[in-house]
Amino acid sequence: MDFISPELLAYCEDHSSSEDELLRHITRETHAKVLMPRMLSGHLQGKTLELLVKILNPQVILEIGTFTGYSGICMARGLQENGRLITLDINEELEDMVREFFEKSGLAFKIDYRIGNAMDIIPSIDEKFDMVFIDADKANYINYYNLVVEKMNQGGIILADNVLWSGKVITEEGKKIDKDTQIIMDYNKMVQNDPRVENVLLPIRDGLMLARKL
Repeated sequence: MDFISPELLAYCEDHSSSEDELLRHITRETHAKVLMPRMLSGHLQGKTLELLVKILNPQVILEIGTFTGYSGICMARGLQENGRLITLDINEELEDMVREFFEKSGLAFKIDYRIGNAMDIIPSIDEKFDMVFIDADKANYINYYNLVVEKMNQGGIILADNVLWSGKVITEEGKKIDKDTQIIMDYNKMVQNDPRVENVLLPIRDGLMLARKL
């Protein structure tokens, strides 16, 4: 995920609106207590998500992959008073920690946090989405996209994280491609060729694909 030098990354962070104490606390707690803390969205991506929500003004956001709640809080901060975030995660072991973070944010009333298999939950949600953030198990990225794309309002945005997969999407001829990398490459190709959307792949953190429903 280190595509730019630490010095340049630090410069970017120094010239972006700073993290507050709650987000710094979530980062510390995630690194201290949770496996694979690199899954955390982090400062630059979190602020990007918050600003996108403020710009787009969505009424309903779906997040697939809550993890420890960093990205959810960032998106909830961007919502208008009547907006809400539905966030899904399969890891019930993190539930108490995440609910505590949501309460501390003062935004729990905007956040519908559900534990379970997103493949089962998404079809049961009987409403349209204005924004979707996919940041869960890579094996189901294409399945998640196919579940939500027809539930998007016109002009709605589907975002997918980790679409550069630590640079592994750039492959050398003859080199074997591992399963997860192939899934990400297939996802990117599918979105690129989907006539229902227009899209851009941004080299933010580990890659962020934005697809706008036409």
